[in-house]
Amino acid sequence: MKDRQTTSRALRAAFAALAFALFASTAVAQLRAPAPGGSGLRLPGAGSEAPAGDAARPAPASGSAAQGGAIREIDRVVAVVNNDVITLRELERRAELVSAQLRRQGTELPPRDVMLRQLLEQMIVERAQLQRAREYGIRVDDQQLDRAIAGIAQENRLTVPQLRERVERDGRSFARFREDIRSEILRTRVREREVDAKVQVSEADIDAFLASQGGQAGGAAEYRVAQILLRVPEGASPEQIERQRLRGEEIRRQIEGGASFARLAAAFSDAPDALNGGLLEWRSADRLPELFANAVGSLDRGQLSPLLRSPAGFHLLQLVDKREGSGSSLQSQPVTQTRARHILIRPNEVVSEEEAFRRLREIRERVQGGTADFGEMARQYSADGSAGRGGDLGWVYPGDTVPEFERAMNALSPGQVGEPVRTPFGVHLIQVLERRTDEASPERLRQRVREILRARRIEERFQDWLRQLRDSTYVEYKLDGN
Repeated sequence: MKDRQTTSRALRAAFAALAFALFASTAVAQLRAPAPGGSGLRLPGAGSEAPAGDAARPAPASGSAAQGGAIREIDRVVAVVNNDVITLRELERRAELVSAQLRRQGTELPPRDVMLRQLLEQMIVERAQLQRAREYGIRVDDQQLDRAIAGIAQENRLTVPQLRERVERDGRSFARFREDIRSEILRTRVREREVDAKVQVSEADIDAFLASQGGQAGGAAEYRVAQILLRVPEGASPEQIERQRLRGEEIRRQIEGGASFARLAAAFSDAPDALNGGLLEWRSADRLPELFANAVGSLDRGQLSPLLRSPAGFHLLQLVDKREGSGSSLQSQPVTQTRARHILIRPNEVVSEEEAFRRLREIRERVQGGTADFGEMARQYSADGSAGRGGDLGWVYPGDTVPEFERAMNALSPGQVGEPVRTPFGVHLIQVLERRTDEASPERLRQRVREILRARRIEERFQDWLRQLRDSTYVEYKLDGN
């Protein structure tokens, strides 16, 4: 279970952000439940839109002309992306969702033509990622999709029927919502293959990081940063680079002159979070790209950074807010460890989720009644690799397990067996055996540094990979009807 926690967290963060972007109503803001520890959201686009075949379908008409069949408006192509197309109907649907989101945030809308071009570029990059997934044969079957939908519902404290009702009440087809989630999973898996799997951190890297931090990993300060990215194509000429630099300096001057950072981000930024005003979630310095961390450390609230250069292009940052975080360096901060064991049942075609909950509640009653031993039940029924150890997970640090598991585990006292809990891996019955407070070991400190460096490099290389993917994608623009 621990081996897959990073992928699971990334998927759930993407799902939560996607659900927020897609609902497009004021009530949706109440749905999003932040993950424990302040883990934030990467706000993706509103997901995939109608399939390419929709380009040939006539748009609904109105009035007597529609009734008489004399005039029917036909959807048209606004961009060709390799062997695929993006239609005007898809683009306008995305614009409606994003406009509603910006209004809820109180962000002034950019001019419509600017926003349409910005959204079209975002959709082109998304479509290229989905095409790469098809090339690799990556698939998301309906069973995997059902589990993802169930996870979104649970994260927002809803049942799946309640989630469906909420989506449809906001005027969105639940079938389309499902396909948007499927597309988000596909893009995440392409990223894992193309970027995450190729990032390595050596022991020398860890030594260098610890030396630069005075032997400590991480600090207590957390930052809320907004960014504007002006992407520079791979192999750009000096003239192209200079044009982007001058463009960045002009945007910086406009913001210093009173222009809204969020509005200019929505209009000009090439980053995935552009239409969220460029706003990133709260992050500690060790979770920011190194370039960002070095820049914001000396900024006051509301202050702009100089224009920064990275392999992806030019970045302009604004420190929106700063706060003291809940953590400190692992070397100096005592941590609470929990020794726990669990029984995992994975719902499948034979065992439904309801049946899994029923079986685990029955096991819980038997253990509490003294007629069954938890360890023996784990050996007999658990689908986890810990079954041979009686479900024993050993000493668990904060963050070692997925948030749903950790919340349920932390709510238990030593010796207590909790109610069954659902996570992306299945349904668990958890028993806490004991707790202790201890200093993090040197091995644990090095593992933490490895995670910090890996997360930074993934973030940086993902942006570089997106740039390379976009540059290698054939695109023909038809937005102006040319």
